[in-house]
Amino acid sequence: MKTQDKNNYRGTLFVLSFSLIILFLISLVLGRYPLSLSEIGRLLLSRITDIEQTWPDSAEAIFFNVRLPRVGLAVLVGAALSTSGAAYQGMFRNPLVSSDIVGASSGAAFGAALGILLGAGGSMISMSAFLFSGISVILVYMISRIMRQNQVLGLVLAGIMIGSIFNAGTSFLKLMADPNDQLPQITFWLMGSLNGKTLSELFYAAILILLGLVPLLGLRWKMNLLTMDEKEAQAMGVAVGPLRLVVIVCATLLTATSIAVSGMIGWISLVIPHFSRLLVGSDFRRLLPTSMLMGSCFLLIVDNISRLTFTAEIPLGILTSLVGAPFYLYLLMSRRTRMNI
Repeated sequence: MKTQDKNNYRGTLFVLSFSLIILFLISLVLGRYPLSLSEIGRLLLSRITDIEQTWPDSAEAIFFNVRLPRVGLAVLVGAALSTSGAAYQGMFRNPLVSSDIVGASSGAAFGAALGILLGAGGSMISMSAFLFSGISVILVYMISRIMRQNQVLGLVLAGIMIGSIFNAGTSFLKLMADPNDQLPQITFWLMGSLNGKTLSELFYAAILILLGLVPLLGLRWKMNLLTMDEKEAQAMGVAVGPLRLVVIVCATLLTATSIAVSGMIGWISLVIPHFSRLLVGSDFRRLLPTSMLMGSCFLLIVDNISRLTFTAEIPLGILTSLVGAPFYLYLLMSRRTRMNI
């Protein structure tokens, strides 16, 4: 990495990190019940030591039960989706690939719809979404190993097939759902939202997302080899198969966890890695951290628009689609879709 490129990369990371901190603090303050930074500081301090209560009980309830879980999950989910998208794009050597290419999103949607149809609570719906997302990816990987194709092509074909099956299953569950209660709940979940999340969901999501992020960040210098021809990588003495499996597992863990807690929030895993690539290039040593920070910043902005712009909350999937769909069209029409990554 050249000295100038390294300095540019460090500058980009600094700007994104500073922006994330500012957006995080602004998001904690803003809301229909505004909180000051001093109030937030005292509320956090009250959980560590005994201090005199100078805030109303409603402020404590709103901060710990509503504001903090929502803003924290926006940071985590944005980072997870964008990082997993960058990993999948590198593995499949295609900048138009998103994180649901191996059927993780379709499986999670089916699991959530099944949980709602069975009358499960919020945590059980998330667990069901996570479980079926994992099942979907396991099936895709097993089928790709059986198919007599290039493994990357096998993953794509198996992902299309399994995703189609789970999408059909979700449509059937929607047909069976109560149109007055369950069907609206399924529809709203499929559009994505961070409303109504709890500190326990934030805690468990943080653990699972860290389990996916840390290995990917640790292996990011090796992930450049996934963009090479498999025979070339083997000639260099690198076992591409195990590396690809680790990337699939970690990226799928990130995707499944995000969808389980937030519903279907599309386009982040496609758009953010591409913007990051335009900023810092295709080297995964720089691309993954940049995508992670940019994804968190982007979802914080979108979530603030969702909860503050109108009286009724706008689902996140709608807002991200308004940004993602036009940009996807630009990618299809641009020569940059043929770039090597």
